Amino acid sequence: MKKVIRAFAGVVCTGVMLLLALTAYVQYILPDTLGVEQGEEFFVNDRLFLTTSDQTDLSPKVFDKNGTIYRLHISLSGQGAAQEVISYTQRRMVVPGGSPFGIKMFTDGVMVVGMSDIQMGSENVNPAKEAGLKIGDMITHINGQRLERTGDVKEMIAESKGNTVSISVRRGGSQLKLNLKPVVSTLDNGYKAGIWVRDSSAGIGTMTYYDPQIGAFAGLGHGVCDVDTGAIMPLSSGEIVDVNISGCNIGQSGKPGELKGTFSAEKPIGRLLINSESGLFGLMNISYFGADPIPMAYKSEVKPGPAVILSTTSGNKPQSFDILIEKVNYSDIAPTKNLVIKITDKRLLSSTGGIVQGMSGSPIIQEGRLVGAVTHVFVNDPTKGYGIFAENMDKQINIVENVKFSA
Repeated sequence: MKKVIRAFAGVVCTGVMLLLALTAYVQYILPDTLGVEQGEEFFVNDRLFLTTSDQTDLSPKVFDKNGTIYRLHISLSGQGAAQEVISYTQRRMVVPGGSPFGIKMFTDGVMVVGMSDIQMGSENVNPAKEAGLKIGDMITHINGQRLERTGDVKEMIAESKGNTVSISVRRGGSQLKLNLKPVVSTLDNGYKAGIWVRDSSAGIGTMTYYDPQIGAFAGLGHGVCDVDTGAIMPLSSGEIVDVNISGCNIGQSGKPGELKGTFSAEKPIGRLLINSESGLFGLMNISYFGADPIPMAYKSEVKPGPAVILSTTSGNKPQSFDILIEKVNYSDIAPTKNLVIKITDKRLLSSTGGIVQGMSGSPIIQEGRLVGAVTHVFVNDPTKGYGIFAENMDKQINIVENVKFSA
């Protein structure tokens, strides 16, 4: 009898574990929220073998109340039920990009990108390390004075004459106050802190889309990060300018390629307002002329299969290239790596070898909708890379709109 009870208990435990695993799987493969436009039919990708059941007294498939939020039970073949929030909003119409732009940005303060010992007599010391500074810290003030450029640090350290200075530091989400005592270098008899700092960045990216309703743009699909620390550089001010692509270093396995171009000497075409994990965002100074507006896809509409990207490999006019969306990750765990894409267009493979630096932000279009943007290349296979959902990028556009109307 005891054996029967143990066996039964084992079956029950196995069943419970399987149900929990299925529930976790459903939660993992789906985003936190799903969207659908009023009057449209809501669906989930049938490749996921998911079914839905409505928790409202309306039809389980069709909704026509804009702005209303409903909850549905979503399950895997009838198992592992999980609630999802369905938000009904008006679908955004945007102008797809594909044209390159030059990035000029300055940080909010200066970033510590390195440290070096100072020779003081027969000793080597590092005042910055002793004060508690770390690589990746953002120094915003010294003795209460705001830092604008890297040169400010050198000047204020020199003016200290060796007296202890108060340093305001932003580290992650924390604000710190540190005390640093500069020392005199034996090599040049000047006061030193023992740090290397950076205040700006420049590069080439690709426009993802332009919203003509508010004059805002989105590009890059990932943040501008410091080359030494890998941290996203906090934006103080910045602009984008026209770029003419003059050539390309072809990508190879283990060695990513890169677009080469020259910045326009004319006036900036846009103002940067946000540098975030999901890209660069700001306001255009001029209207963006390109293709006609197209609808932006909701995450649940994106599926594996053929698609195209718009990108520029020569000059400043984008072209359409064939790709294949191999995988779609519907969860929000990796917000810039939602898609795995493969370049299939022989023209692009011939001219660049696949995805190269500078193509980040190239819009991905599937079935006439903007579904995302190129973000990263696979280092060991430049024909493949990651993409971000357009819907993930679009969250920042609302912030840009608020900045515009509050200015």
